[in-house]
Amino acid sequence: MDSRTYNPRTVEEVFRDFKGRRAGLIKALTTDVEDFYNQCDPEKGNLCLYGFPSEQWEVNLPAEEVPPELPEPVLGINFARDGMQEKDWLSLVAVHSDAWLLAIAFYFGARFGFDKADRKRLFNMINELPTIFEVVTGAAKKQVKEKSSVSNHSGSKSKSSSKWAPESQSRQSKPLQPKDEDEELDDQDDDEHGETLCGACGEHYGTDEFWICCDI
Repeated sequence: MDSRTYNPRTVEEVFRDFKGRRAGLIKALTTDVEDFYNQCDPEKGNLCLYGFPSEQWEVNLPAEEVPPELPEPVLGINFARDGMQEKDWLSLVAVHSDAWLLAIAFYFGARFGFDKADRKRLFNMINELPTIFEVVTGAAKKQVKEKSSVSNHSGSKSKSSSKWAPESQSRQSKPLQPKDEDEELDDQDDDEHGETLCGACGEHYGTDEFWICCDI
């Protein structure tokens, strides 16, 4: 087990511990992957992948003491090495490594009495970083590209909308134009026609009819 273990007591110290262990695990599963693969011999016992706050990693047997001082990584990662494709095996180890890192971080949080606000702050700080699984599988790079493309698209969209905004506002705020004289005369004719009385019978002209004269 890690002889360099220390006990972080604040949110910032726990997060620093998390980042160091995470960096070591990522190194094992990416840049040092060939060395890591060779160390995970299926002929050996239950091997674990450890990450240390110093950004180093180690493949070793689990701690002998029960219960261990800290939560232990998943056992037996070496047994599945030759039974599946290498990329799938590395992804599986990455998933278990993510779970172990969270267990370590919140073990410290429980041990040193983090309240609800501290636990939430710690989780938010952790959640800002891509998971080991996302780094190993390349999903982290895809997310960065998608975010950049979305931000560029939204930026251009906002520019275009601001460009057209004054025109639409001017279109809305444009005062009503006065009617032409011909239109006013037509309206007056319609009003007068609707209110015209017959001189013989005293009835109104029908609005939907054309009267030359009434029967009387």
